[in-house]
Amino acid sequence: MTQQETDPHATDPHATASHGATEPRGLRQLPGSRLAQGRFGRMFPRLRALHLDDGRLAEIAAAMAETAPRDADGDNDRIPAGYSYLGQFIDHDLTFDPVSSLIKNSDPDALTDFRTPRFDLDNVYGRGPRDQPYLYDTGGRMLVDRHDDELDLPRNSRDVALIGDPRNDENVFVSQIQLTMLEFHNAVLGRLAEFPGAVKAGEDAFTATQRIVRWHYQWMVVHDFLRRIVGETTLRDVLRREPLVPGGEPVEQVRPRFFRWMNEAFMPVEFSVAAYRFGHSMIRAGYKLNTFVPARPIFTSTPAREDPLGHFGGFRKLPPFWQVEWARFFPLPGADPAVLQPARRIDTQLAPPLLDMPPEQVASGSRNLALRNLTRGVRLGLPSGEDVARAMGVPVLSAVDLGLPAAGGTPLWFYLLRESRVRADGKHLGPTGGRIVAEVFLGLLAADPGSYLRAEPGWRPFLPAATAGDFTMPDLIAFSGFGLTPVTGPASASGPVPVTGPASASGPALVTEPAFVSGPAS
Repeated sequence: MTQQETDPHATDPHATASHGATEPRGLRQLPGSRLAQGRFGRMFPRLRALHLDDGRLAEIAAAMAETAPRDADGDNDRIPAGYSYLGQFIDHDLTFDPVSSLIKNSDPDALTDFRTPRFDLDNVYGRGPRDQPYLYDTGGRMLVDRHDDELDLPRNSRDVALIGDPRNDENVFVSQIQLTMLEFHNAVLGRLAEFPGAVKAGEDAFTATQRIVRWHYQWMVVHDFLRRIVGETTLRDVLRREPLVPGGEPVEQVRPRFFRWMNEAFMPVEFSVAAYRFGHSMIRAGYKLNTFVPARPIFTSTPAREDPLGHFGGFRKLPPFWQVEWARFFPLPGADPAVLQPARRIDTQLAPPLLDMPPEQVASGSRNLALRNLTRGVRLGLPSGEDVARAMGVPVLSAVDLGLPAAGGTPLWFYLLRESRVRADGKHLGPTGGRIVAEVFLGLLAADPGSYLRAEPGWRPFLPAATAGDFTMPDLIAFSGFGLTPVTGPASASGPVPVTGPASASGPALVTEPAFVSGPAS
């Protein structure tokens, strides 16, 4: 491909991800009170900051290492593994910033110069076909690449992904979700004529497709992803179905109690730096990608470009036969449930690969994701988990519940993870964390004038789905047509296949299952 001259990502083919590594622009200039406008703010501006020294943070981080990654008791039978990475994709959509991985210094203008966070798939569409034509094919289709008889993200001559947000290439799974979303757009565009009345007055085919894709995505985020993450009780308390006017039809309405703003909705740091980092605990140490590729770890300390077949790190061309089989990550209709891999429980245990991440995932400093998250929370002045729970009227966890010696307060991130395990058996977030996540998700959606919830609150999905009037991630995958075909490798393959791995005196490495990988491997 030859788009390098017009690709803003081409200047840094090894761009560092923001997966617990780099701060979004403006975060360091966080104000101590709610903003009339801006990008970041606080849900609980009157709570005092928790102060802990580096030694205490290191002690807590050390206690967060998962000691039994093969233990099935740590599996979450209510959330399949794919939702861990769907959550990462949603985060990148919500915190879209095309330069966050390139600008590391303080930036005072970032508080007011960046747009309100929205669920509008800017990480897919970028700034649109006029401003970023290299993201698009002919006729309004999203550009995808094909090599080795498989689909991949479009890339320039240096294998840098040409996508709306470079972070969506930081591991194989989020890059395959990005590719699924590109194919979902293309499928809707190609089948638009099948849905009479779907195009509104004044819309051309691309504009109509973009709205249909966004609204079905937003519905899926609320009614599939968010429902699984916060639990049915919390979701129903924040999202009500009732008439807007006497005698009207019941429609969806958001009823927040803690997330408030003045002129524009902002991103609360209690959400972005603590509550929404629950997904790190859901990550498995390793996965089975498809029928052909043996189970591999999510990361190793070796960069993916040096060991391309050794782990699922990203920022590189997809290896041959590495296209995903989504039936192993999402509950697709008609698929064999025996191959579906579960996420890990939402708790304070992080998989070993996250405690020694590869260089491309970390901008600087510690490669221990637990320590990075804890340190960032303290440096940004987050209150303790106990104080936030009290402010919300939620019973506070005891020192015994927390499993930590009393030391003047617990970091909010750790507290919310532990609350999930104690109050919800790790199957979904607890009452404090779930409320924060639900109110921010739904509040941002309600504040967006282009969302279905704001523009047409009585709208229901109409694309084909397992349940009419509903739309889930499995439905989206099925409509896209991507990731549905088993990947069995070369036709002549029989038994373990020698592949090129790290150089060694004994010749090419043989791909084998790492000892810490658990879950279905068939």
